[in-house]
Amino acid sequence: MTVGPFDFIIVGGGTAGCVLANRLTADGRHRVLMLEAGPRDRSPWIHLPIGYGKTMFHKTLNWGFFTEPEPTMNGRRIYWPRGRTLGGSSSINGLIYVRGQAEDYDHWAALGNTGWSWKDVLPYFIRSEHNSQGAGPAHGADGPLWCSDIEHRHELIDTIIAGAGELGIRRTADFNAGDQEGVGYYQLFTRKGRRCSTAVAYLRPARGRRNLRVETGAQAVGLILEGRRAVGIRYRLKGRMYEARAATDVILAAGALQSPQLLMLSGIGPETEVARHNIPLVHALPGVGANLQDHLQIRLMYKVAKPITTNDDLRTVFGRARIGLRWLLTRSGPLAVGINQGGLFTRVMPGPGTPDVQFHFATLSADMAGGAPHPWSGCTFSVCQLRPESRGSVTLRSADPFAAPVMRANYLATETDRRCTVEGIKFARRLAATSPLRTLLTEEVKPGPEVEGDDALLDFARATGATIFHPSGTCKMGSDPMAVTDARLRVHGIGGLRVVDCSIMPTLISGNTSAPVVMIAEKASEMILADARAGSAAVAVASDPLATTSSRHPAPAPEGSPA
Repeated sequence: MTVGPFDFIIVGGGTAGCVLANRLTADGRHRVLMLEAGPRDRSPWIHLPIGYGKTMFHKTLNWGFFTEPEPTMNGRRIYWPRGRTLGGSSSINGLIYVRGQAEDYDHWAALGNTGWSWKDVLPYFIRSEHNSQGAGPAHGADGPLWCSDIEHRHELIDTIIAGAGELGIRRTADFNAGDQEGVGYYQLFTRKGRRCSTAVAYLRPARGRRNLRVETGAQAVGLILEGRRAVGIRYRLKGRMYEARAATDVILAAGALQSPQLLMLSGIGPETEVARHNIPLVHALPGVGANLQDHLQIRLMYKVAKPITTNDDLRTVFGRARIGLRWLLTRSGPLAVGINQGGLFTRVMPGPGTPDVQFHFATLSADMAGGAPHPWSGCTFSVCQLRPESRGSVTLRSADPFAAPVMRANYLATETDRRCTVEGIKFARRLAATSPLRTLLTEEVKPGPEVEGDDALLDFARATGATIFHPSGTCKMGSDPMAVTDARLRVHGIGGLRVVDCSIMPTLISGNTSAPVVMIAEKASEMILADARAGSAAVAVASDPLATTSSRHPAPAPEGSPA
C-alpha cells in the first residue's frame, strides 16, 4: 500500500526526529511523514524523572541491544539501551543537559565541516533552549526545550563539591558555555518536575498540524531508490507493508545503530558487507557503520554515613510514599530530579589541555545501572573518558530488517584509553579521600580497597565497565574517503537522502549527547528548508567532492545485474 505523497519523510521519531517534525512543518508549506517503530510516549515512567531506572530495561520502550562479546572487556556482551518510543532516547535517558566543549565543534570544522565550529553551532543551542537561568550570550529562554536548574541542593553533592575544591577544582554554575572545567550541579531536561523530552518540547505542540503525519509502531525496512536517488521508504505497520514517497528528502534519524543499518539494508555501505548478505549493491560507501564511538563508564560505589541517599528514600514503603506524595503535590524532591545530580569535568592525563574525563555523581547505589538500590545508604561516582581513541563498528546480522545489527564497541583498545580510564578511577579515589568526604563516605564497596595498582584497576574496568549511552559516529560527516555525509548532512553519492542524528558526529563530543543531537537537528532543519527554497535539496551526487575520483562511488550496476 502506498501513502503520501510527502515532501519529507523522517525515519525515527526520536531525539532528532521530533525536532525535525516540528521545524519542517512550522510554515505549513511542507507535508511531512514521521515514522517511529515504538509506541507513543504515554508511560508514566517516561515523564517521572527518576523513572529512567524503569525504562532502562523496558521491553516496549527500549530496543535493549547488546554488543557482541567484547574481547577487551573480558568477553562480556555490553547492554546498550536505546529509546523506542516518541522522543527516542530523550524519553528514557538520565536527563542531563551538556553540550560538550567548544573545541569539540572547532575540531569538526577543522576536519573540513564548514559551518560546524562552536560559534556556528552556538545559535542552535540557544534557539532550542528555555533555560531556567534566563537568556544570555550562551543561553536562550524562548526555545521549546526546558533546561532547568536543580532547585533543591543535596548534602552529598554539596560535600562532593567541597571535596573537589580541596583538589583545586573550581565550582561552576554553567557547564555549557564552552568551557566545561569545574564541578557543580547539572542542568536537567525537566519542566516543573517532569521530563522534557523532544516529544514533549517539539512534537506535542506540532501534533495538530494538518501537514504532519506521525505513525507509531511503524518500522522502516528499507529505502526506495531510483538509481542513485532516494524517493521513499518501505515500512511495516500493524503487520502490513507500506510504501511512502518523498518529493524532496528522506531523512534518516534512526540513531547511530539503526541509521547505518538501514543504509546497508538498502545497498548503501561497505561493498563486502552488503555483498555478504546478498543485498544488491546500490552505492559503495565504506564508512557506513564504521567509526563507532561511545563513552565507557566505570562506577565506584561508597557507603554513606547518613541516611540521606536515594537508597534511603526508596528502602521503605513509608519512604516511597513520602517522596511520591511530595512529587504529586509539589513536583519536587528526589522523584523530580533523577539520580545523577552532580558533575565534574577535569583533566587527568599529563600535559595541558581541556578536561578529558567526566564524572556523574549519583545519590544512589545499585549493582547495575537501573537496578534495585542497595539496602544501605550509598552513592556512586561514575567516571568516563571524554574523547576515546577506540573505534568500533555497526554491521548487519542478516538481510532481515527486524534483526538487531551487530555492534562491536571495541572499548579500551588503545593505550591512551586504558591509561585515561585508570587515571580517572584514581582521581575518584583522591576525591573520596578529601577531608569533606572522608567522614561522609565510610566504605568503598567497589572496586574495594583491596584493588590496588594500575593493572588491578584496569582489570576492574574491563570486568565492570558499561556504556553511558552515547554511541555515535557511524555515518560521520566529512569529505574524506570514510565520510558518509557532507556538511549539509546529505549522504555522499545519493540524492534526496540525509542523516540527522548522533551518527553524523565525526568525533564524539565531550559529554552527554542529547543536547548536541537537538542542536544538530535544529541546524539540519534550517539547512533542509533553505535547500528546499533554493530548489537544490539533496543534490548530494553533484556536491560529492570525491564523486569523480573515489572508488567508493562506482557507477550503479544495471538493473537486474549481480551486485
